[in-house]
Amino acid sequence: MEKTNSRLDQMKQYIAKKTFDSPSPFSHWLKPIIKDVSYGSLKCEFTIRKDMTNPMGMLHGGVSAGIIDDIIGATIFSMDLSHPFTTINNYIDYFAPAMEGDIIEAHTSVVKLGRQIINLQCEIWLPSKKRLIARGYSNMIRIEKP
Repeated sequence: MEKTNSRLDQMKQYIAKKTFDSPSPFSHWLKPIIKDVSYGSLKCEFTIRKDMTNPMGMLHGGVSAGIIDDIIGATIFSMDLSHPFTTINNYIDYFAPAMEGDIIEAHTSVVKLGRQIINLQCEIWLPSKKRLIARGYSNMIRIEKP
């Protein structure tokens, strides 16, 4: 499924760098480090900060959901499709905690690429413990440009 395009090439320039010129303001807050990107797939690393945790000091479920939604959106962006797509639903399973200071990885992949709807998956891992933290699926719908 490898494909070359301007957005994909642009994202590849940021692999392993601490800054990523994302069009998403939320992504700037998350501070992802791109580890790998290819057509329909993205792998990012995140360091869990205090402001990403719940009162028990664990990664907040809403932040996990935000990571999943944001990097699925970045995956769509990297595909340089002719129309923009937006999220119509998210389904997330939470499996294990991650704590402040942990480094987590999120991996995306396209499950089904349709003309109108694209289904993608994202898994969040805690590599130091070889533990799956969360898995989410999103359907993205094509929106017509005005």
